[in-house]
Amino acid sequence: MKKALAIDVGGTKIYNTIINENGEIIAEIEKHSTPKTFAEIKYLFEEIISKYEKEVDVIAFATCGAVNNQNSGILGSTGNIAKEYPTMDFKNLSKKPVFVENDANCAAWAEHVIGASKGMAYSVMLTLGTGVGGGIILDNKLYKGKNGAAGEMHFKMRTDKHRKCTCGSFDCFEAYASGTGLKKTAEEITSNPDITTYDVIENKDRPIMKKVLETWQNDILEGIIGLANIFDPDCIVLSGSMAEFVDIEYLEYEANKEIVTTPFKVVKASAGNYSGMIGAALLAIESLK
Repeated sequence: MKKALAIDVGGTKIYNTIINENGEIIAEIEKHSTPKTFAEIKYLFEEIISKYEKEVDVIAFATCGAVNNQNSGILGSTGNIAKEYPTMDFKNLSKKPVFVENDANCAAWAEHVIGASKGMAYSVMLTLGTGVGGGIILDNKLYKGKNGAAGEMHFKMRTDKHRKCTCGSFDCFEAYASGTGLKKTAEEITSNPDITTYDVIENKDRPIMKKVLETWQNDILEGIIGLANIFDPDCIVLSGSMAEFVDIEYLEYEANKEIVTTPFKVVKASAGNYSGMIGAALLAIESLK
């Protein structure tokens, strides 16, 4: 049975483990703080790979940032990681084959193969965290677009430049549906610039916090309606830390009342906290065939 060394690269943490072709984690999961400099990140990769590459058939990276269609490198800026990171020469980090994919795409693939959207040919996954990630499966294939950058959730929610987004533009879906978006919504409704998402969640039974959460959830709903109308999916999968605080039955019911396409399901992700590494491993092993 083929195995992959899976490495999940985020702006604050890097994880690694070994995963087999069934998507099973078969080694200890190691956790590292993401180094601040490019040289230190590269050195950490080399350290991890040299330790485990003899045990595996392929090295699989799930990484922040859009990844090219050759699965060899990153297309552009990645936010909260060393600015030179997109220049990483992944292929030369190991004598074994190296496969790179965007972390949200990897998570979407894990859900498709072993998780909540298993058996469904068409699905969209939304990762609701500090930001919003996305992965799209069409006809049982990961959809990446012409250069690999598809799935970015930066479509417009309004047009009056009301809320600045992390991408530099205004009023993107991410600026409303993310944890950061929840904080902004709370600030606007409570007129308290110091309020946090934790304050909202801890006091969710208070009328004003209920209003905050309902407003935030309805912003997510609007995005889901748009995605369902564009892709006509079997399901939309919600993952990430903020997905815990949404009512999927409400979203499914309300969205299906408004869409002009066919009915679909809204489901919560089930592949687990390490779905990025699992998806990367599954895709990397598939690429060997």
